[in-house]
Amino acid sequence: MKKPLIVLTGPTAVGKTSLSIALARAVEGEIISADSMQVYKHMDIGSAKIKKEEMEGIPHYLIDVLEPDEEFHVVRFQEMAKEAMKEIYSKGKIPILTGGTGFYIQAVVKDIDFSQDTEKSSVRERLENLAQEKGGEYLHELLAQRDPESAEKIHPNNIKRVIRALEYYELTGEKISLHNEREGEKVSPYNTAYFVLNDHRERLYEKIDRRVDQMLDEGLVEEVRRLAQMGYTRDMVSMQGLGYKEILANLEGEYSLEEAVYVLKRDTRHFAKRQLTWFRREKDVIWVNKPDFDYDDKKILEYILENCKKRGIL
Repeated sequence: MKKPLIVLTGPTAVGKTSLSIALARAVEGEIISADSMQVYKHMDIGSAKIKKEEMEGIPHYLIDVLEPDEEFHVVRFQEMAKEAMKEIYSKGKIPILTGGTGFYIQAVVKDIDFSQDTEKSSVRERLENLAQEKGGEYLHELLAQRDPESAEKIHPNNIKRVIRALEYYELTGEKISLHNEREGEKVSPYNTAYFVLNDHRERLYEKIDRRVDQMLDEGLVEEVRRLAQMGYTRDMVSMQGLGYKEILANLEGEYSLEEAVYVLKRDTRHFAKRQLTWFRREKDVIWVNKPDFDYDDKKILEYILENCKKRGIL
Protein backbone atom coordinates (compact mmCIF):
# COMPACT_ATOMS: atom_id res chain seq x y z
CA MET A 1 0.00 0.00 0.00
CA LYS A 2 1.36 3.39 -1.00
CA LYS A 3 1.35 6.02 1.74
CA PRO A 4 -0.93 9.04 1.24
CA LEU A 5 0.42 12.47 0.28
CA ILE A 6 -1.59 15.61 -0.46
CA VAL A 7 -0.02 18.46 -2.45
CA LEU A 8 -1.59 21.92 -2.40
CA THR A 9 0.22 24.38 -4.60
CA GLY A 10 -0.40 27.26 -6.97
CA PRO A 11 1.06 30.66 -7.87
CA THR A 12 2.19 33.17 -5.28
CA ALA A 13 -0.62 35.16 -3.54
CA VAL A 14 -3.39 32.80 -4.74
CA GLY A 15 -4.49 31.95 -1.18
CA LYS A 16 -2.80 28.61 -0.38
CA THR A 17 -2.07 29.35 3.28
CA SER A 18 -5.59 29.61 4.72
CA LEU A 19 -6.83 26.73 2.54
CA SER A 20 -3.95 24.50 3.70
CA ILE A 21 -4.95 25.06 7.35
CA ALA A 22 -8.61 24.17 6.65
CA LEU A 23 -7.45 21.09 4.71
CA ALA A 24 -5.10 19.95 7.48
CA ARG A 25 -7.97 20.23 9.99
CA ALA A 26 -10.32 18.23 7.76
CA VAL A 27 -7.94 15.34 7.03
CA GLU A 28 -5.95 15.26 10.28
CA GLY A 29 -2.88 16.35 8.40
CA GLU A 30 0.32 18.22 9.13
CA ILE A 31 1.95 20.74 6.79
CA ILE A 32 5.35 20.66 5.11
CA SER A 33 6.35 23.95 3.53
CA ALA A 34 7.57 23.62 -0.07
CA ASP A 35 8.91 27.16 -0.16
CA SER A 36 12.50 28.14 -0.86
CA MET A 37 12.34 31.27 1.36
CA GLN A 38 10.15 30.49 4.39
CA VAL A 39 12.78 28.00 5.54
CA TYR A 40 14.98 30.96 6.62
CA LYS A 41 14.85 32.65 10.02
CA HIS A 42 14.61 36.48 10.16
CA MET A 43 13.00 36.56 6.70
CA ASP A 44 9.32 36.88 7.60
CA ILE A 45 7.73 39.77 5.76
CA GLY A 46 9.34 39.37 2.32
CA SER A 47 8.67 35.62 2.28
CA ALA A 48 5.00 36.09 3.32
CA LYS A 49 5.73 33.58 6.08
CA ILE A 50 2.77 32.13 7.93
CA LYS A 51 2.42 33.64 11.42
CA LYS A 52 2.21 31.45 14.53
CA GLU A 53 -1.41 32.45 15.20
CA GLU A 54 -2.40 31.65 11.59
CA MET A 55 -1.19 28.05 12.05
CA GLU A 56 -4.13 27.38 14.41
CA GLY A 57 -2.10 24.73 16.23
CA ILE A 58 -1.37 22.71 13.06
CA PRO A 59 2.28 21.54 13.07
CA HIS A 60 4.35 23.06 10.25
CA TYR A 61 7.69 21.73 9.06
CA LEU A 62 10.57 23.44 7.21
CA ILE A 63 9.65 26.93 8.38
CA ASP A 64 12.18 29.05 10.30
CA VAL A 65 14.82 26.33 10.48
CA LEU A 66 17.90 27.75 8.70
CA GLU A 67 19.98 30.91 8.99
CA PRO A 68 20.07 33.02 5.78
CA ASP A 69 23.70 32.12 5.09
CA GLU A 70 23.03 28.36 5.26
CA GLU A 71 22.70 26.34 2.09
CA PHE A 72 19.27 25.32 0.94
CA HIS A 73 18.71 23.60 -2.38
CA VAL A 74 16.46 20.91 -3.81
CA VAL A 75 18.57 18.00 -2.52
CA ARG A 76 18.51 19.34 1.04
CA PHE A 77 14.81 20.13 0.75
CA GLN A 78 14.07 16.57 -0.36
CA GLU A 79 16.02 15.10 2.59
CA MET A 80 14.32 17.39 5.12
CA ALA A 81 10.84 16.83 3.64
CA LYS A 82 11.25 13.04 3.72
CA GLU A 83 12.34 13.27 7.35
CA ALA A 84 9.24 15.34 8.16
CA MET A 85 7.00 12.87 6.29
CA LYS A 86 8.43 9.99 8.31
CA GLU A 87 7.53 11.83 11.51
CA ILE A 88 4.00 12.66 10.26
CA TYR A 89 3.33 9.06 9.16
CA SER A 90 4.56 7.78 12.54
CA LYS A 91 1.73 9.79 14.17
CA GLY A 92 -0.80 8.22 11.77
CA LYS A 93 -1.38 11.58 10.07
CA ILE A 94 -1.30 12.73 6.43
CA PRO A 95 1.47 15.01 5.15
CA ILE A 96 0.30 18.03 3.16
CA LEU A 97 3.02 19.51 0.98
CA THR A 98 2.16 23.14 0.38
CA GLY A 99 4.01 26.03 -1.23
CA GLY A 100 4.88 27.30 -4.66
CA THR A 101 8.27 25.80 -5.55
CA GLY A 102 7.35 23.29 -8.26
CA PHE A 103 10.74 21.61 -8.58
CA TYR A 104 10.88 20.99 -4.81
CA ILE A 105 7.42 19.42 -4.92
CA GLN A 106 8.37 17.24 -7.88
CA ALA A 107 11.55 16.10 -6.08
CA VAL A 108 9.40 14.64 -3.28
CA VAL A 109 6.37 13.45 -5.26
CA LYS A 110 8.51 11.59 -7.83
CA ASP A 111 11.29 10.79 -5.35
CA ILE A 112 13.83 12.14 -7.86
CA ASP A 113 17.26 10.56 -7.62
CA PHE A 114 19.95 13.16 -7.00
CA SER A 115 22.59 10.58 -6.11
CA GLN A 116 24.90 11.68 -8.93
CA ASP A 117 25.34 14.91 -6.94
CA THR A 118 26.79 13.38 -3.82
CA GLU A 119 30.30 12.29 -4.73
CA LYS A 120 32.82 15.00 -5.40
CA SER A 121 34.54 14.53 -8.76
CA SER A 122 37.72 16.14 -10.08
CA VAL A 123 35.47 17.91 -12.61
CA ARG A 124 33.55 19.56 -9.76
CA GLU A 125 36.78 20.62 -8.11
CA ARG A 126 38.00 22.22 -11.35
CA LEU A 127 34.67 24.04 -11.80
CA GLU A 128 34.75 25.30 -8.20
CA ASN A 129 38.24 26.73 -8.80
CA LEU A 130 37.02 28.32 -12.03
CA ALA A 131 34.13 29.92 -10.11
CA GLN A 132 36.56 31.47 -7.63
CA GLU A 133 38.81 32.69 -10.42
CA LYS A 134 36.28 34.03 -12.92
CA GLY A 135 33.04 34.33 -10.92
CA GLY A 136 29.55 32.86 -11.11
CA GLU A 137 28.44 34.85 -14.17
CA TYR A 138 31.22 33.27 -16.26
CA LEU A 139 30.13 29.75 -15.25
CA HIS A 140 26.49 30.60 -15.92
CA GLU A 141 27.44 31.71 -19.46
CA LEU A 142 29.20 28.35 -19.99
CA LEU A 143 26.04 26.59 -18.86
CA ALA A 144 23.91 28.71 -21.20
CA GLN A 145 26.02 27.46 -24.12
CA ARG A 146 25.81 23.79 -23.11
CA ASP A 147 22.38 23.48 -21.54
CA PRO A 148 20.25 26.60 -22.17
CA GLU A 149 17.15 25.04 -20.53
CA SER A 150 18.99 24.59 -17.23
CA ALA A 151 20.64 28.01 -17.46
CA GLU A 152 17.19 29.57 -17.75
CA LYS A 153 16.00 27.84 -14.57
CA ILE A 154 19.12 28.31 -12.44
CA HIS A 155 19.99 31.74 -11.06
CA PRO A 156 23.60 32.83 -11.81
CA ASN A 157 24.13 33.36 -8.07
CA ASN A 158 23.22 29.76 -7.32
CA ILE A 159 26.78 28.68 -8.12
CA LYS A 160 26.32 25.23 -6.55
CA ARG A 161 23.53 24.32 -8.96
CA VAL A 162 25.35 25.87 -11.94
CA ILE A 163 28.41 23.75 -11.11
CA ARG A 164 26.26 20.64 -10.64
CA ALA A 165 24.65 21.10 -14.07
CA LEU A 166 28.01 21.68 -15.79
CA GLU A 167 29.57 18.73 -13.95
CA TYR A 168 26.72 16.42 -14.97
CA TYR A 169 27.12 17.52 -18.60
CA GLU A 170 30.87 16.90 -18.56
CA LEU A 171 30.64 13.52 -16.85
CA THR A 172 27.74 12.09 -18.85
CA GLY A 173 27.61 14.10 -22.08
CA GLU A 174 23.92 14.66 -21.33
CA LYS A 175 22.11 17.82 -20.25
CA ILE A 176 20.97 17.68 -16.63
CA SER A 177 17.66 19.18 -17.84
CA LEU A 178 17.05 15.91 -19.77
CA HIS A 179 17.94 13.86 -16.69
CA ASN A 180 15.50 15.95 -14.60
CA GLU A 181 12.80 15.55 -17.26
CA ARG A 182 13.25 11.76 -17.20
CA GLU A 183 13.13 11.70 -13.42
CA GLY A 184 9.98 13.83 -13.59
CA GLU A 185 8.28 11.12 -15.66
CA LYS A 186 8.68 8.59 -12.83
CA VAL A 187 5.62 7.17 -11.11
CA SER A 188 5.17 8.48 -7.59
CA PRO A 189 5.95 6.08 -4.74
CA TYR A 190 3.07 7.78 -2.85
CA ASN A 191 -0.69 7.75 -3.27
CA THR A 192 -0.77 11.41 -4.25
CA ALA A 193 -3.53 13.94 -4.73
CA TYR A 194 -1.90 16.99 -6.34
CA PHE A 195 -4.01 20.18 -6.32
CA VAL A 196 -3.15 23.46 -8.05
CA LEU A 197 -5.12 26.44 -6.79
CA ASN A 198 -5.56 29.10 -9.46
CA ASP A 199 -7.37 32.37 -10.20
CA HIS A 200 -7.99 34.77 -13.10
CA ARG A 201 -4.69 36.35 -14.07
CA GLU A 202 -5.87 39.97 -13.58
CA ARG A 203 -7.17 39.15 -10.12
CA LEU A 204 -3.97 37.32 -9.22
CA TYR A 205 -1.84 40.26 -10.37
CA GLU A 206 -3.97 42.66 -8.33
CA LYS A 207 -3.44 40.48 -5.25
CA ILE A 208 0.30 40.41 -5.88
CA ASP A 209 0.41 44.23 -6.05
CA ARG A 210 -1.67 44.53 -2.88
CA ARG A 211 0.53 42.01 -1.10
CA VAL A 212 3.69 43.97 -1.94
CA ASP A 213 2.05 47.16 -0.59
CA GLN A 214 1.10 45.28 2.56
CA MET A 215 4.68 44.00 2.98
CA LEU A 216 5.93 47.58 2.84
CA ASP A 217 3.34 48.64 5.44
CA GLU A 218 4.46 45.77 7.67
CA GLY A 219 8.09 46.90 7.53
CA LEU A 220 9.79 45.11 4.63
CA VAL A 221 12.43 47.85 4.24
CA GLU A 222 13.32 47.61 7.94
CA GLU A 223 13.50 43.80 7.71
CA VAL A 224 15.95 43.94 4.79
CA ARG A 225 17.99 46.69 6.49
CA ARG A 226 18.26 44.51 9.61
CA LEU A 227 19.42 41.51 7.53
CA ALA A 228 22.07 43.67 5.84
CA GLN A 229 23.24 44.88 9.27
CA MET A 230 23.50 41.23 10.36
CA GLY A 231 26.00 40.72 7.54
CA TYR A 232 23.80 39.00 4.96
CA THR A 233 24.81 40.09 1.46
CA ARG A 234 23.32 39.99 -2.02
CA ASP A 235 25.62 37.16 -3.17
CA MET A 236 23.76 34.76 -0.83
CA VAL A 237 20.99 32.65 -2.38
CA SER A 238 18.58 33.70 0.40
CA MET A 239 19.10 37.40 -0.33
CA GLN A 240 18.28 36.78 -4.00
CA GLY A 241 14.70 36.06 -3.00
CA LEU A 242 11.93 38.30 -4.35
CA GLY A 243 11.43 41.23 -2.00
CA TYR A 244 14.98 41.03 -0.66
CA LYS A 245 17.15 41.70 -3.71
CA GLU A 246 15.01 44.66 -4.83
CA ILE A 247 14.92 46.38 -1.43
CA LEU A 248 18.62 45.65 -0.93
CA ALA A 249 19.30 47.38 -4.28
CA ASN A 250 17.32 50.37 -2.95
CA LEU A 251 19.27 50.45 0.33
CA GLU A 252 22.52 50.31 -1.62
CA GLY A 253 21.47 53.30 -3.73
CA GLU A 254 20.90 51.40 -6.97
CA TYR A 255 17.15 52.16 -7.13
CA SER A 256 14.82 54.66 -5.54
CA LEU A 257 12.21 52.98 -3.31
CA GLU A 258 9.59 53.68 -5.97
CA GLU A 259 11.69 51.88 -8.62
CA ALA A 260 12.41 48.97 -6.26
CA VAL A 261 8.68 48.51 -5.61
CA TYR A 262 7.89 48.68 -9.33
CA VAL A 263 10.54 46.00 -10.10
CA LEU A 264 9.35 43.83 -7.21
CA LYS A 265 5.72 43.90 -8.38
CA ARG A 266 6.69 43.25 -11.99
CA ASP A 267 9.08 40.39 -11.16
CA THR A 268 6.58 38.77 -8.77
CA ARG A 269 3.99 38.76 -11.57
CA HIS A 270 6.55 37.14 -13.90
CA PHE A 271 7.33 34.60 -11.18
CA ALA A 272 3.63 33.68 -10.83
CA LYS A 273 3.46 33.19 -14.60
CA ARG A 274 6.50 30.85 -14.50
CA GLN A 275 4.98 28.89 -11.62
CA LEU A 276 1.80 28.27 -13.64
CA THR A 277 3.86 27.19 -16.67
CA TRP A 278 5.62 24.64 -14.45
CA PHE A 279 2.36 23.24 -12.99
CA ARG A 280 0.81 22.94 -16.46
CA ARG A 281 3.65 20.62 -17.45
CA GLU A 282 3.03 18.32 -14.49
CA LYS A 283 0.85 15.28 -15.16
CA ASP A 284 -2.04 14.05 -13.03
CA VAL A 285 -2.67 17.46 -11.50
CA ILE A 286 -6.13 18.52 -10.27
CA TRP A 287 -6.72 22.18 -11.12
CA VAL A 288 -8.84 24.12 -8.63
CA ASN A 289 -9.93 27.34 -10.33
CA LYS A 290 -11.35 29.66 -7.69
CA PRO A 291 -13.89 31.40 -9.99
CA ASP A 292 -15.51 27.97 -10.69
CA PHE A 293 -16.41 27.80 -6.99
CA ASP A 294 -17.55 31.45 -6.73
CA TYR A 295 -14.55 32.03 -4.45
CA ASP A 296 -16.31 30.01 -1.75
CA ASP A 297 -13.61 28.37 0.42
CA LYS A 298 -16.07 25.78 1.75
CA LYS A 299 -16.93 24.59 -1.76
CA ILE A 300 -13.23 24.49 -2.69
CA LEU A 301 -12.43 22.40 0.40
CA GLU A 302 -15.33 20.01 -0.32
CA TYR A 303 -14.05 19.51 -3.87
CA ILE A 304 -10.53 18.75 -2.62
CA LEU A 305 -11.82 16.28 0.00
CA GLU A 306 -14.04 14.60 -2.60
CA ASN A 307 -11.00 14.05 -4.85
CA CYS A 308 -8.93 12.76 -1.93
CA LYS A 309 -11.68 10.20 -1.24
CA LYS A 310 -11.77 9.16 -4.91
CA ARG A 311 -8.04 8.45 -4.73
CA GLY A 312 -8.39 6.40 -1.56
CA ILE A 313 -6.47 8.92 0.55
CA LEU A 314 -9.34 9.38 3.02
